[in-house]
Amino acid sequence: MPVRVQLEDFDLSADLARLRAGHPDTGAVAAFVGTVREFDGDGTVSQLELEHYPGMTEAALEDIVARARRRWEVIDVLVVHRVGALRACEQIVLVAVAARHRAEAFAACEFVMDYLKTRAPFWKKQQTAEGECWVDARELDEAALARWTVAGAAQPLSI
Repeated sequence: MPVRVQLEDFDLSADLARLRAGHPDTGAVAAFVGTVREFDGDGTVSQLELEHYPGMTEAALEDIVARARRRWEVIDVLVVHRVGALRACEQIVLVAVAARHRAEAFAACEFVMDYLKTRAPFWKKQQTAEGECWVDARELDEAALARWTVAGAAQPLSI
């Protein structure tokens, strides 16, 4: 299963071992693990709450994975995204790509993460000493996505 949305933490070593299992032609695995930042702007983050629409979120993530598979010669792709209440320094997301060569693994991993960050239906609310607030999309994330798109316009996901 290339996509999991879950409350519980993930085991990086176990997930990477499963990704590689049965694929002796794998020459490279690129992985990205995102964590809850302790500081954001001027405040200390005590908790980050992630919400999603079950079914819709998985479909969007599966579409992102399918796009990466069409664009690069990858052997396998895994996306694990946590939801619920998370504390500072906890793992949020794993994107891992197995390929024959590192260039495809790196590019596909970055592509999946850039699309996930900007197009997957997740909502984040962070709590600080000043209170709670919803986290807005960042211009840097949109700029990262633009390099993968034609004329800078992101293609809509098919969900």
